[in-house]
Formats: sequence, C-alpha cells, structure tokens
Amino acid sequence: MSFLEVRNVSKTFEEEGKKFTVLGDISFSVERDEFLAIVGPSGSGKTVLLRIISGIEKATSGTVLFEDQPIGISNPQIANVFQNFALLPWLTVQDNVELGLYAQKLPPEKRKSTAQKYIRIVGLEGVENAYPRELSGGTKQRVGIARALAVEPALLCMDEPFSSLDNLTAASLREELLLLWQDKSLPPDSIVMVTHNIEEAVYMADRVIVLSHPPARIVAQLKISLPRPRDTKSQEFINDVDKVYSLMT
Repeated sequence: MSFLEVRNVSKTFEEEGKKFTVLGDISFSVERDEFLAIVGPSGSGKTVLLRIISGIEKATSGTVLFEDQPIGISNPQIANVFQNFALLPWLTVQDNVELGLYAQKLPPEKRKSTAQKYIRIVGLEGVENAYPRELSGGTKQRVGIARALAVEPALLCMDEPFSSLDNLTAASLREELLLLWQDKSLPPDSIVMVTHNIEEAVYMADRVIVLSHPPARIVAQLKISLPRPRDTKSQEFINDVDKVYSLMT
C-alpha cells in the first residue's frame, strides 16, 4: 500500500470558451518517511498539482489516494504551508496556530496547549501575542509551519515555502525543517514540496520529480542518495543539481 498515490491526474482550465490543459496524465507515488520535491519550468502546474494532492482543488480526471482512500476537500492528515504565509492579520500568532485545531473540535485548553507546543518547537516563544504585521517574513513562515504541524499531519504539502525569504533566513528555515522532519517523534511522516529552486530540491529531498512545460508530464524522477547534512559544495551535490538542470532544459 502506497502512502500517497497520484493516478493519471490531469487538469484543464476553461476561460472565455477556451480550454488550457495544465497537467497531463501525471502518475507517481510517495512512500511513508519520504521527502519528495517537485520542480519544473514556470507555469508547469506545480502548484496546481500540489493543490490537487492536498484536496484544495479537484483534478479534471484521475485520482489521488491517501492510504488507499480518495483525497477529500478536508483531510485532517494533510496540512499545507503556503508561499504567502496565509496568516489571518486580525489574529495573534497563538490564534493563527490554533486555527487548524478548531476543525478537530478540540476543547479550548487542548487547542491552547497543542498550539503552544508547536510554537515552542519552531522557536516562536515570546511572540505568541504579536500580530502578523509585527513579524518579519521568516517569523511569519515559522507561524505557518507551526500551524501546519499543530494538526499533527501525516503528510505536509509545501508550496515554495522559502521563496519569499532572504537567503540567510531561507537557509536557516530549511535546516530547521529538516531537523524537525527527521525527528520521528514529531509530525509529519512525509513531505511533498513544490519549488523552483533546484539546489533547494536536491538539498532537501530524497527524490526529485521533474515536470515538463504544460501540459505537464513527468520528465524524470531522480533519487537523491546523498547523506544528510548535505554538502552543497561537494562534487556529488553539484552533479545531482546539474542532472536536474539538464532534465529541465
């Protein structure tokens, strides 16, 4: 049984009577305890595919199975981290992290203690009562990560999670996220990340899927066997990055 299985997924949009196919017959699986990165040219439908995987958007055809069950609009075992943080500006950090817990109908004290646990884990102590407008981009994304982890998902879907951050902040968050994911006492089991940054994909993922121009199809799947933490200056790392670049071009 695959942890996650994408079967023959396609997506077509229609606007002003014209149809445009973004995804064409995409199939792959994700194993438990796997970090998968999806890369491809701009406009190749990476984000659309991730939204279909997480149940936010419906495929035109095909299906996505999570633990052999079709993905629904609401799946408590799947959580998302967004590029634009997606925080509610009128809520504090504590309240934003608690958001996903309302759907689980937890009592207020349990919501509070769970949120505080993940606020502590991602290093947000001291800003629990701050509002998003008072936070830096890196801190906002920490809130987004804490909110996603607080529902204790089995699968974490991340859409360009570090692309809005400066290089140093992005590098720091990548390291912290990998450490969290490698701690098997914490969620999630597996991660699917969309990124345009090939070096990031090779640095973080166990496997990289390369999409073509629309209608996007899978060009290749590359296993990244380098031990962690990965040395970005090693020849092996550079070789894997070059492989992905060549596949995209």
